[in-house]
Amino acid sequence: MKPEDFDYDLPPERIAQMPAPRREGARLLVHRRGADTTAHRRIADLADCLRPGDLLVMNDTRVLPARLFGRRKSGARVEFLFCEPTAEPEVWTALCNPAGKLRPKEELLLAGGALRATLVRRPEDSTGRPGRQWWVRLEDIGDGTRGVPSMLERYGSVPLPPYIERDPAEKASAGDRERYQTVYARHPGAVAAPTAGLHLTQELLSTLEASGVECAFVTLHVGPGTFQPIQCRAIEDHRMHSERFEIAGETVDAIARTKERGGRVVCVGTTSVRVLESVAAEGELRAMEGRTSLYVYPGYEFRVCDAMLTNFHLPRSSLLVLVSAFAGRDRILRLYEEAIETGYRFYSYGDAMLLV
Repeated sequence: MKPEDFDYDLPPERIAQMPAPRREGARLLVHRRGADTTAHRRIADLADCLRPGDLLVMNDTRVLPARLFGRRKSGARVEFLFCEPTAEPEVWTALCNPAGKLRPKEELLLAGGALRATLVRRPEDSTGRPGRQWWVRLEDIGDGTRGVPSMLERYGSVPLPPYIERDPAEKASAGDRERYQTVYARHPGAVAAPTAGLHLTQELLSTLEASGVECAFVTLHVGPGTFQPIQCRAIEDHRMHSERFEIAGETVDAIARTKERGGRVVCVGTTSVRVLESVAAEGELRAMEGRTSLYVYPGYEFRVCDAMLTNFHLPRSSLLVLVSAFAGRDRILRLYEEAIETGYRFYSYGDAMLLV
C-alpha cells in the first residue's frame, strides 16, 4: 500500500477553524458495517446510537499550553513546543523552530523575559541525524515558579494544529484553553487533544450512563507526531512516534464485564484504540503503564475495540490508516466523500463519525 492510497481531496472551507457553538451540537455520521448503512445524526443523539451494556472508553489526558516563544541574543525569534519530561530535573524535550542554528548551552529568554531556556543537547532523530528536537532546561526567573507544567500553564499558549490558521493573540480570546480540552481531562501531558472526546459533555455522559452505557478511562499523552503525514513509499514501512500511556485496573475490569455480558467496547478516538490494542498485544489485558508505538494499518486484527467514535482525519495520516484498518479503506474513503458532499466539518474542531 502507498500513501496515495489514503488520499482524498478536501475543499479548504471544510476544515473547521472554530469549534461548534456547543460541544454536543456537532454532527455525527453513524455507519454500521454489518448492514452497510449510514445515518446522519448529532453527537447529542449518541445514547440512541449505542446499546445498554456497551462501554465507552475515553482518553483523559490533559493538553498542556505547551507553546512558548522567545528570542536569541541576536533578536531572532524562536518557537518552542515542550513535549515531555526527561530524566533530568526541569529538562524537557522540545521541538524548536528554527532548530538548526541553535547551539548547546545557549540561553534564550521566553515569555517576554519571564523564563530562561537553556539548551542542553540535540538528540538524533530516527534517521541518525540532528532533528528539530532539543533537550531544554526551563527556569522561571521572574517569581520562581517551579515545575515545567506549572510554567507552561502560566505562560504558554495552546498548541493548536497548523491547519487552524489564527494568530496567538486570537487563540486566547477564542477560548481554546477550554474548547481544545475534553471536559474529563485529568492528567497533564499531551501536546494535542484527543479530538473525538472534545464533543462530549458531562450532561451527555450522564445521559449515556442513565441509558445503561458504562464509562471508563485510559490515558495516552498525545505527542507531536500525530499530525505528521506518512512519507514512506510503502504504508507498511511507517514508524510511529512513541507515546506514554496508562490503563488502570478498574478499566480492565470494566472491559471484562462488558465482554462477558455481550456488550461492545466503544473507543472514543484513535488514542483510546491504541492504548487498548497495545496492552492486548502483550497478552491478556492488565493494568499497566509504559510507552507505545503501535501502528495499526489494514490487515491488523483488532482484539478489544468493537466500535469507534472518531473525527475526520488528514489525508495520508496514520490516523486515517487506522480507521481504514477498522472499517476498510474503500468504505472509509466513500464515507469521507459523503461527508464532504453533505457539509461535514473536518479535523480537530470538526464533526465526528461513529463506526459500529
